Amino acid sequence: MPVLTRLRAWRRRRVLERHPVDDDAWHATLATLPLLAALDRDGQQRLRELATLFLHAKRFYGAHALTVDPPMRLAIAAQACLPVLNLGFDWLRGWTTVVLYADSFLVDLEEADADGVVHAGQDERIGEAWERGPLVLSWADARPGAEPYGEGSNVVLHEIAHKLDQLDPDSEGRPPLHRGMDPAAWSRDFSRAYTELCAAVDRGEPTWIDPYASAAPGEFFAVLSEHFFVEGAALQVEAPAVYAQLRAFYRQDPATRG
Repeated sequence: MPVLTRLRAWRRRRVLERHPVDDDAWHATLATLPLLAALDRDGQQRLRELATLFLHAKRFYGAHALTVDPPMRLAIAAQACLPVLNLGFDWLRGWTTVVLYADSFLVDLEEADADGVVHAGQDERIGEAWERGPLVLSWADARPGAEPYGEGSNVVLHEIAHKLDQLDPDSEGRPPLHRGMDPAAWSRDFSRAYTELCAAVDRGEPTWIDPYASAAPGEFFAVLSEHFFVEGAALQVEAPAVYAQLRAFYRQDPATRG
């Protein structure tokens, strides 16, 4: 094992030994987040360790004087680590900061029209994942029990999916795939489902997921990642090929959980 790898492993063991999450706090967090409580005992223990590393490695800031207390930090950490449960903490590399707003927030935008004229404006958001920058969340929409865009939605999972996607900046909507996964098959299955969703949105038909997923391939991946973890069985029925790709990537099978 390379020296740096051994040193990293030693440091993480030290964090887990010196800064364990309190039992009562952990069980209280599980009680408010059914998607985590559905994990088996081994999965919950590994998630607890990942959340401990997250709390130690990431800095939390409250915007506009919002007080970020320990239960808030733990709730965000536990949700953020669920996607990497079987991938490892290194998949959350490249950024160190979590910014929490009390509610939705405005971001400044500049967009060019068809004539090339740039227009300035603002957009209201509940989450952002800056490439190699902070994870920004609305606490009102990220707190346990919140489903900001209806059943199956989870803004923390959504933005973490973007963070994973950004690890391969040359391929929007396709994070770095594991050895043995076929990039062509991933592209085929996601493109087919994405094209079908976009066509339904263009026709004004009701869709089985938030039509926002049609905004871009990256948003499609992020929205489907939410549904994968929160409503795995339903996603497996609606889009079995995509579910299979996400199961292979995340190395989890939420459809089998209670």
